[in-house]
Amino acid sequence: MIDNRSSEKPILTPEQAVKWCDRHFGIGADGVIFALPGQNGTDYTMRIFNSDGSEPEMCGNGIRCLAAFLSDLEGMSRTKNYYRIHTLAGVITPQLAVDGVKVDMGLPRLLAGEIPTTLAPADAKVINQPLEVAGKTWDVTCVSMGNPHCITFVEDVAAISLESIGPQFEHHPVFPQRTNTEFIEVVSRDYLKMRVWERGAGITLACGTGACASLVAGVLNDKCDRTATIELPGGPLEIQWSEVDQRIYMTGPAERVFTGKY
Repeated sequence: MIDNRSSEKPILTPEQAVKWCDRHFGIGADGVIFALPGQNGTDYTMRIFNSDGSEPEMCGNGIRCLAAFLSDLEGMSRTKNYYRIHTLAGVITPQLAVDGVKVDMGLPRLLAGEIPTTLAPADAKVINQPLEVAGKTWDVTCVSMGNPHCITFVEDVAAISLESIGPQFEHHPVFPQRTNTEFIEVVSRDYLKMRVWERGAGITLACGTGACASLVAGVLNDKCDRTATIELPGGPLEIQWSEVDQRIYMTGPAERVFTGKY
């Protein structure tokens, strides 16, 4: 997280962000997030550079951490417990809570043209569609949370060879902007296990937008309820797909690891 409030452009280049993310020669991270001035009436703007230098539209875990970071920056001057943050995926509203940060992640986008993917016509949904990857047919469901996700349900998520299969999903030609890929094991209707290969970052301990997309896919395939705990290697997230307003709400922790000056 970088305090970038004094400039409308990130103070690092994508190439510099790659070096910072290197876990051997840099700080070590899945990506660098910049807290920029707000635009169009928002409180702040979020920009992200992945560990490979690419720029994603959104990061669910990242915006949750950004809210906690902004709260620390504002300190006693903070006058409210939520922020309206401009992202490339639209305006996202995280709310500070006693047990973490709750984020209104907005509406899931389900049409193939919105994701985007060529697995179906642009105005059709991609639910439980077959996809050939790594010499195997996978049944996949595609969801956009402002960024693309391909979700597949498996018997044992721990048995998936992410390092070999993940890149083949990410760069499959049916995803013109590449894709994040979530492998989901259904433990019960309110508890799912998830492992993720993130577009531009590879294997990560958690993916907030991926957890949201996975719950949506679970509901669309009648495998889970509209509220469930998603267990990720980095810890659990509570995800709700509201029946009232159809928006996705994500709740999880955000902890400061260390601070430094650049």
